[in-house]
Formats: sequence, C-alpha cells, structure tokens
Amino acid sequence: MAELEAGVAAKEALSETALNELMEQCEEQFIQLEKLQNEIILSEPDACENPQDQAANRLMATEAELKQWLRVEPKLLASNSEVLLEAGKEEMLKLCSELEMVLSCQEAKRDKLKETKELEQKWLEEKTQVLIATKNHIERMQMEKGKASEHSILLDTKAQIQKMNVYQQRLMECLSDVLEKHVPLPQYESSTKKKKKSSQEFDKDMISLNEILELLMNKALNTPHDPYMTIDNTFWPPYIELLLRYGIAVRHQESNFKIRLETFF
Repeated sequence: MAELEAGVAAKEALSETALNELMEQCEEQFIQLEKLQNEIILSEPDACENPQDQAANRLMATEAELKQWLRVEPKLLASNSEVLLEAGKEEMLKLCSELEMVLSCQEAKRDKLKETKELEQKWLEEKTQVLIATKNHIERMQMEKGKASEHSILLDTKAQIQKMNVYQQRLMECLSDVLEKHVPLPQYESSTKKKKKSSQEFDKDMISLNEILELLMNKALNTPHDPYMTIDNTFWPPYIELLLRYGIAVRHQESNFKIRLETFF
C-alpha cells in the first residue's frame, strides 16, 4: 500500500491532451443527461389524469427502460490509456484502504481468540492437575485400605469397647455421687408389730437407686429384645415411682411388676 501511494505521488498529473479529452466527454454526457431530463418532463402526463393510470404508465416506462439497459453492452467512458491508468490507480488505492481495514479487524479478532485460547488452556491444565491429584489420592486410600488387616480392625474394635466401658464406669460413678447426695437411701422403720432394723440391715435387703438404674441399663443392652425387668421386694417402691414419674423408666402394659428403661433416642 505504501509503495502504491508513493508511486502515485511520484506520478505527474494528467497531460493537457488527456485532460481536455476527459472534459469533452464529461460535457457530452452532461448534454445527453439534460436532453433525457427534458424528454422525461415533456412525457409526463397532466396532473389531472387518473393517478392510478399515471403510476401504471410510469411502471411500464421504467420496465421498458430497464430492458433496454440490459441489452446495452457497457463501454468505457474514456478510451485514453492515461485516463484509464489514473482511474485504475484511484480504485486500487480505495480497495487497498478497505483491505487494510479488514486486515486490522481480523488481526484484532485473532488476538482476542488467542487470549481466549490461552485462558482455556490454563483452565484445562488446572483441572487436569486436580484430576491427577484426586486419582493419586484414591489409589493411596485403596492401598492403605488393602494393607489394613483383620487383626488391626479387631484391635481397634477392642480399644473402642474398652473406652466405652471406661466411660460407662465414670458415668455410673458420677451418677452414684449425685444420687448419694440428692437421693439418699431411706431409713427403714417397721410397724409396731415388726422388729426394727438398722440402716445397715436395710442396705443389705434393699437395692439402691443407682443399682436399679444400672440393672435397667444392663438389661436394655444385653437383651434389647426383652428389656423389661421384674420388680420384687428388694426394690423400694418410692424409687420405682420416682423413675416412672420422671420418665426414666416405663411400666409394662400387661404387668405392673415389670419395668424397662425409657428409650431416649
């Protein structure tokens, strides 16, 4: 493009002969155009005629003129090579300018696509790394799971059972301290017809509230299909009533001498 513009700038202007020839042709075309305009004005009908007929006549005239122009072979306005060369150079400069605009748009579009491609490739690499790390983690977990033997699983189970037993023992000790402080053993007093028993003799005959709770818990854990426990004379009735009223224990529907630990889960 730069070389073409430099060549055009270095080229001298049209010669006087070529310029005169071009001006004469332009005057001839202008005279012919005026003649055609006069013929069109004279051929137009009066305004008083029917507008529909007037429009139809114009349409027919236009179609006839179109057919005539289609039959005419195009010819050059000027036959002088110098004029044609100058016109060709002008058209070439115009075309080159348009092509430069198209090229600039395509380069901008290419740069945008290149940037998008780089971002997509970066995202793909990150996802690939995450996928590889996940697969490695799964393989490592599977290998560790395969190495775990039944002996280690058994040891873990025993350790958990031991922890639960220790926790249960501590819980029972805490419960025993609370009951001893807030719910002491009753002082048994017989009627006048019965002999009086000391507190030591009562402790031997009656079961404490702590022991009742422990028996209910063991019954529920050892025989969950039959969690009910039979009440006999060793159970002090106020303790049983206390457990029933506070919702800790539940009485059997068919037998009043059987109770079980309430389900708290």
